[in-house]
Amino acid sequence: MNRSRSLPVLFPPLKKGGQGGFAFGLAFRGSGFSRELFDRLSNIKSSRLKPLLQRAKANPPCPPFSKGGTAGLLMLMCFALPAFAQHEGHDMSQIAPPERNAEKAKPASPTPLPPPTAEERAAAFPDMHGMDMRDHMDDDPVIGMLQFDELEWQRPSLDRAEDGDETGTAWNLRGWLGRVDNRLWLRSEGERRDGRTEHGDVELLWGHAAGPWWDAMFGVRHDIGQARSRDWAAFGVQGLAPYKFEVAATAYIGESGRLAARAEAEYELLLTNRLILQPKLEANLYSRDDPENGIGEGLSDVEFGLRLRYEIRRQFAPYLGYVRSRKFGATADMAEAAGGDRSQGQWVAGVRFWF
Repeated sequence: MNRSRSLPVLFPPLKKGGQGGFAFGLAFRGSGFSRELFDRLSNIKSSRLKPLLQRAKANPPCPPFSKGGTAGLLMLMCFALPAFAQHEGHDMSQIAPPERNAEKAKPASPTPLPPPTAEERAAAFPDMHGMDMRDHMDDDPVIGMLQFDELEWQRPSLDRAEDGDETGTAWNLRGWLGRVDNRLWLRSEGERRDGRTEHGDVELLWGHAAGPWWDAMFGVRHDIGQARSRDWAAFGVQGLAPYKFEVAATAYIGESGRLAARAEAEYELLLTNRLILQPKLEANLYSRDDPENGIGEGLSDVEFGLRLRYEIRRQFAPYLGYVRSRKFGATADMAEAAGGDRSQGQWVAGVRFWF
């Protein structure tokens, strides 16, 4: 199909020849442009159009601009010429090039700050009075703690109170001094009644970290408050077992080949963030009879305690509880022969604190 013949169908007044100005007028008349704008476009020098028309006839870029298709070129130019008309008569000198606008938009260089005065330097870097901050930046400093797990008043249960048994006091403490891997430990426990120490012991141990949860312990133990005091070499372990049970197991070697062992386990059940229920179990074993101190061979005694404490602060907590102890084997026989009982219960009240 010849595209030049289709133009008169779309624009009937458009014929061969004279397609230039008449096509301009037809396009602008149909596009609704104002008369004033049309007059301005008509005054554009034809020298701008002639080179374009001649180039299009000599080298048509596409089929619409082939022979007889100059009208198509004129139609496309009708949509481009309004841009020239919109700017005709405007003063374009007022519009600065982008480079010039960029130079105007550059902010002024800031005023340099004055050097700090001697007073400002003194306020920023105060005198530490000879204190070396490297002493406070040690990754493994030497620290220590002393903790009284139990410092309590004891009263026998009702059946024993009627028999005239008096109240007593008891203690259980532990402390340490050292670094993360190596520490010097102090452990002690005992009971006092009627103004005298019935039984007790003091341990001085060296602890080395055998893992993230356990310490290996080596040291000595000295018994106090008995008919005959004894000294022991001690070695064992202590730490945190699965399910957060605090466990300590220690073996002792005494004079003349005597052997002993002690095992302890306790657990902290948080009823609230401050109210804590703590059950504790302790057992003692000996390899030989010790009639002077009322101790028999084998399992000597077992003690179970249940204490409920309220932490007013983390460092201080009063508590109430009940403790039940029982002697076994030859130790129980010796206790009965001395007028004692195989088992007894006691109400306790005390404080737990550390610093």
